[in-house]
Amino acid sequence: MNRTYLERIDRRHFFGAAAMIAAVPLVMIVPANAQSGAGAAATIKPGTNTSFGSLKEIDAGVLSVGYAELGPIDGRPIILLHGWPYDIHTYVEVAPILAAKGHRVIVPYLRGHGTTRFLSSEAPRNAQQSALGADVIALMDALGIEKAIIAGCDWGARTANIAAALWPERCTAMVSVSGYLIGNQELGMMPLPPKAELQWWYQYYFATDRGRAGYEKYTRDFAKLIWQIASPQWAFDDATFERNATAFDNPDHVDIVIHNYRWRLGLTEGEARYDELEKRLAQAPVITVPTITLEGDANGAPHPEPSAYAKMFSGKYEHRTISGGIGHNLPQEAPEAFAQAVIDVAGL
Repeated sequence: MNRTYLERIDRRHFFGAAAMIAAVPLVMIVPANAQSGAGAAATIKPGTNTSFGSLKEIDAGVLSVGYAELGPIDGRPIILLHGWPYDIHTYVEVAPILAAKGHRVIVPYLRGHGTTRFLSSEAPRNAQQSALGADVIALMDALGIEKAIIAGCDWGARTANIAAALWPERCTAMVSVSGYLIGNQELGMMPLPPKAELQWWYQYYFATDRGRAGYEKYTRDFAKLIWQIASPQWAFDDATFERNATAFDNPDHVDIVIHNYRWRLGLTEGEARYDELEKRLAQAPVITVPTITLEGDANGAPHPEPSAYAKMFSGKYEHRTISGGIGHNLPQEAPEAFAQAVIDVAGL
């Protein structure tokens, strides 16, 4: 799950600070099963689509990326990015909706997940934020995609933010769950009030050798607990969880997850090749591409209030809060609403 500079604001002053933001956009409250706009997403029965079928692989940057691809090869490209502890099945019901609308839909496994592998056994198992952002651009280059709509949730939302902020010429538009999620190490080392720190218990667990060993030993139990905390009203079954959890069998998974959270706290180094990108991200760059942000009304994971990040988007922008007990894994819990946002953002 994501932590940003916005979440480092003292929670006692959070709402007061948010009220000072002058340009807060219209916040739309959209039921999870609602359809709106001329291009309304097709109605689907939850659970109808449970598999992507055969996956593809392509060398891109430092990785051999495993990915699902749906829709016509000449369709408008859409890249859907998953988070932790999730996988490409976050979009197993979203992707067919978008493909049916004529889009070319790419759903890659992030580094350390599923069938994605490092090309070199010597490559650092690095999960700093800019590395994941660069992975998206490398994948687009490998697939011959010049520009794409980029959409994401959790780690995937942050990665979409990074791609849109650093390479706006490659990003047609963006959909981001929980809004603006770019952070930096300096702010990551600043303490939060105790109640806010409690929400990040697993981050501090991962900072210890005991935590690393615990995650390695109890990966599935750990992931299921996070699912339950982050989406307290999502009644997922064991089969749904297990389809996602197989992605954690990746040999680099534990190293990637631990590095990601330790890097955020400044407890481990990144790679020098990304230093310039991190300097730019540390300035909290404003995102200029058309954007729709989404939030579930029952998100149990740490997340900023929509009004707090509204000014981080200078292009055409809209926020939607999805009602109906929708938690952190919004694309899988409310696939129609997420797909509709992707369809609509192309027209902003």
